[in-house]
Amino acid sequence: MNVEAKAQAATISLEGRVFSGVENSATGEVGQSTTFTYHQDGEVIWAEYAGGAVVRGYLVGTRQAGKLNFRYAHLATNMETSTGVCESVIEVLDDGRVRFHESWAWESRPETGNSIVEELKQP
Repeated sequence: MNVEAKAQAATISLEGRVFSGVENSATGEVGQSTTFTYHQDGEVIWAEYAGGAVVRGYLVGTRQAGKLNFRYAHLATNMETSTGVCESVIEVLDDGRVRFHESWAWESRPETGNSIVEELKQP
């Protein structure tokens, strides 16, 4: 990522942006049918998410420039709850949408993985 792209990723607001899963490790539960609505207040970020294998989920954490660090908890369609921790690197795409490159680890079970979550195109 060049200097200009890093600067843009460090300052772009996440407030109200809607994302969905693009790629995920096999042990992840977020997919293309899962949508996230992000909120931001300064360095504080949070989101609600649902869809696909997730009935309802929440995440909360912090943002430091072009990185997010958060914990998440959700209820899956099999009625099991799961929790984990994630670090996301922000990328701003050429069309202005945002993509997250995520490294995550379940806290409620032993698996880890990587995923990509991308802002949905506005109609």
